[in-house]
Amino acid sequence: MSLKLRPLADRVIVEPQDKEETFAGGALVLPETAKEKPQQGLILAVGPGRRDDDGAYIKMDVNTGDTVLFAKYAGTEVKVDGKKLLILKETDILAVVDNK
Repeated sequence: MSLKLRPLADRVIVEPQDKEETFAGGALVLPETAKEKPQQGLILAVGPGRRDDDGAYIKMDVNTGDTVLFAKYAGTEVKVDGKKLLILKETDILAVVDNK
């Protein structure tokens, strides 16, 4: 997928990942308004980092392809090619999920 967004400074573009909801005893379908926003996602793009007082970039702690956990109401939601994406600041990311 060719992403049409390029994050600036210390921002990242994240594709939220929905968690599967299973309930014992049968299927229960929740309306979209009753579901919580996803708090886990895949980083699709990473900005160059923020600048220090001397103008040098401070390297980001996350990379494209990382799965991350982020604050519940963090970021700005945008729609690109019919996909919901989030633009987050690096400080909104709580942790990187280690899939190893």
